[in-house]
Amino acid sequence: MMEMTSTRRTLLRAAAATLAMPALGLRAQELEDLDKVRAAGVLKVAVYKDNAPYSDGKGSELSGVDVALAQGLARELGLKLQLLPFDAGENMGDDLRNMVWRGHYLGYGPADVMLHVPADKYLMQKNPQVLIFGPYSRETLAVFHDKRRLPEVKSGNDLASLPLGAERGSGAASALIGYQGGLLRNQTRFFDNGVQAADAVINGDIAAAYVSRAQAETALFRRQANAASFELSELGLPGLQDNGWPLGMATKSSHKALAGALEGALKRLRDKGELLAMFRDQGLTLVAP
Repeated sequence: MMEMTSTRRTLLRAAAATLAMPALGLRAQELEDLDKVRAAGVLKVAVYKDNAPYSDGKGSELSGVDVALAQGLARELGLKLQLLPFDAGENMGDDLRNMVWRGHYLGYGPADVMLHVPADKYLMQKNPQVLIFGPYSRETLAVFHDKRRLPEVKSGNDLASLPLGAERGSGAASALIGYQGGLLRNQTRFFDNGVQAADAVINGDIAAAYVSRAQAETALFRRQANAASFELSELGLPGLQDNGWPLGMATKSSHKALAGALEGALKRLRDKGELLAMFRDQGLTLVAP
């Protein structure tokens, strides 16, 4: 009888150990992911090219909020930084695949973490290979306008018959030219980026530009223009989120320990006021995510 009881206990212990193995294996994988980064001594961070004011410039001269944030995260984790600047793909899914979970077919990437990722539930559902976390700011769209030519903006109709600008291929541009069946299409000029469109407003080439708040503030900051002559008016157009979208980070979905370490580093940067300083140094408003 004792032998049967002992055998049963042995089987129960074995069964319990078997059930625990997946959880233990997951935890071991999480630790291994973070340990690999620490062992390498380098944090590889993917940032967009030509994405002023977040990451812009050539080679070692790359600068901007996301570059400063990448430096801060690496410093908080006691690691060296390796930036992986990349060209935007056709859509965010392409960027996440190339820079986060698989790597580019040309052999570039993936990085340990990618910045400037919309913390959007739909995007998360469409890309289960990645973990999106750590929102650090909110991007919002607005009409940047010369108050002498356009005193106020309450609706898209206020923009009719005025020369307008937007970033080529952006959601803002699509919403602008699609408004009221194309009401504003023929009067809209397209620029390589939103900062150039905002510059055109300052130069007097156009009356208003539909750009992000950060792009407009960058143009004002770089040109040292008289801000009192211009206005940023919020304007929600069909097809766009009225309150903007939070910007966060992304890692592989299995890299939960790394994500946790990065989120902790972000919190420390925020608590010390360093995150706010990164935005102020670029002449930007830090909008809470």
